[in-house]
Amino acid sequence: MKPDVLVAYPLIAPFMEQVAERYTLHRLDQATDAAARDAVLAKAGPVCRAMIVNGHVTVDAALLDRLPALELAACSSAGFDLMDLPEMTRRGVRLTNTSDALVDDVADMAVLLMLASRRRLVEADAYVRSGEWGRKGMFPLTRASAGRRAGIVGLGNIGQAIARRCAAMGMEIGYSGRTRKEGVPHAYFPTPEALAAWADVLLVATPGGAATAGLISGAVLQALGPDGLLVNISRGTVIDEAALIAALGAGTIAGAGLDVYRNEPNPDPALTGLANVTLYPHHASGTVETRARMAQLTIDNLDAFFAEAPLLTAVN
Repeated sequence: MKPDVLVAYPLIAPFMEQVAERYTLHRLDQATDAAARDAVLAKAGPVCRAMIVNGHVTVDAALLDRLPALELAACSSAGFDLMDLPEMTRRGVRLTNTSDALVDDVADMAVLLMLASRRRLVEADAYVRSGEWGRKGMFPLTRASAGRRAGIVGLGNIGQAIARRCAAMGMEIGYSGRTRKEGVPHAYFPTPEALAAWADVLLVATPGGAATAGLISGAVLQALGPDGLLVNISRGTVIDEAALIAALGAGTIAGAGLDVYRNEPNPDPALTGLANVTLYPHHASGTVETRARMAQLTIDNLDAFFAEAPLLTAVN
């Protein structure tokens, strides 16, 4: 008899077929209203020891109350900001995520946003398409990255991957974080503000959640300065977005490259209307290859759980 699994958020199609072959699925993701959701949870609660989620799903005490048999939440994303991890841990519910599967693509996007912003790629593309190049002449000069200082907020796996890429481009690397990393050759700064004062580009790769909310404050942006660039591929909550909008509008910083926002998928028009910001739709991990690895890792964690083997990427 196949084990029961609650699906709160689906994997991409080929991998959902794998899951359906191995497990009896309870499709909370397909519930179209409150009554349907209640019906799925009523049936799943007593029998589902595991569920598939991602960072868009709220896992709180109210949901956990409906799932008394739950022992594992297999998250198909890196982030789990909406999940009450202390409450899950208290109830003995393990969490896995897929951070290891998306490091390279997210680091690539950080560098892409940096280069696109410093070289004004979006504006230059429009300049060519509109015919202004022919009418007005050469596009204005932009900013180099080689020889500049890249400050990375959060030197975890993604931050280290960004550092390797920036170093290969001839940039000097500094970082800030809760603690100094042993064996890391880069300069350490105790606060984001101190790092920003040193850096030409501030790249944010720290986890989201309450502990880092508003970490990149108005004071940090002031320290980054009028030639500085902010790049964020972490979470929108890490940035004081009102302060960022003000800084971009006033020229306190030169620009920003953003993959994440406070209000997704409808970012503040005051931010998206600015010319000195390069925007991407929270899609840094959005390649065919990486999303396949993320889905497979989610399944591998499920399989390990039901085989009573060690979880591959346990969070708690």
